[in-house]
Amino acid sequence: MRRPAAILTLAIAMGAICPAVAQQPPPTNKETVEIGLSTDTISITSGFRGTDLTVFGALDNADPLIQRQGRYDIVVVLQGPERNFVVRRKDRFFGIWVNTESVSFQHIPASYSLASTRSLQDIATPKVFGQLSLGVNNIYYEPLPEGFGSSESLKEFTKELPRLKLKQQLYSQRMGDVQFLSSTLFRATLSLPANVPVGKHVARAFLFRNGEFLRESSTSLNIVKAGLEFRIYRAANQHSLLYGLFAVFLAVVTGWAGRLVFRKD
Repeated sequence: MRRPAAILTLAIAMGAICPAVAQQPPPTNKETVEIGLSTDTISITSGFRGTDLTVFGALDNADPLIQRQGRYDIVVVLQGPERNFVVRRKDRFFGIWVNTESVSFQHIPASYSLASTRSLQDIATPKVFGQLSLGVNNIYYEPLPEGFGSSESLKEFTKELPRLKLKQQLYSQRMGDVQFLSSTLFRATLSLPANVPVGKHVARAFLFRNGEFLRESSTSLNIVKAGLEFRIYRAANQHSLLYGLFAVFLAVVTGWAGRLVFRKD
């Protein structure tokens, strides 16, 4: 008679444990990523010909097994200040190239540099990158509410904008230029062209595991003008009246000195 009681007691105990197990939340991803820049300010002078920016980062709370399998990926992006841009189409009329149609875009990154551990198609699906707006072809190019014709025309101009930016070297993508220095430390190299815009730039690092986006970390970079050219530019904007009077005075003095030098006796 004791055996049924023991079985009943065991069943009751299992019934009390199973709901507790079922109610436990699924494990969460605890991996995090942190980044830092080799410098937080870049000065632009007349001799600036472009440079490379180094981004250092660390991966915390990583799974050792996934690390050994090399299934963590990093994508680093440096995005410039937002500006408005106009894309124009040129057609030839009577042997002369003239602007015919244009579309204006707003809130577009003035510059965009990307580096990754591998090719983007090997890291995640296009849908994932589209949701993150990650990559030159996945940036949302927002047109002004007015100023464009048909949807087909808008699609054509939207496709042309990143192509022009790549041609100007303001946009770049460097696959394989994020390298793990150890199991947790990595380094990324980003390109800054000679015509990089001044202002506040944002550096972001995206962490992926097996094609799944996990975490993002960001920091900022300031690009400023420096040197004699910047001082003249600032004086022209802050003291426009004095700058104009000095320019007129300098022109008069230069003309008078040239007359003395080149006059014929």
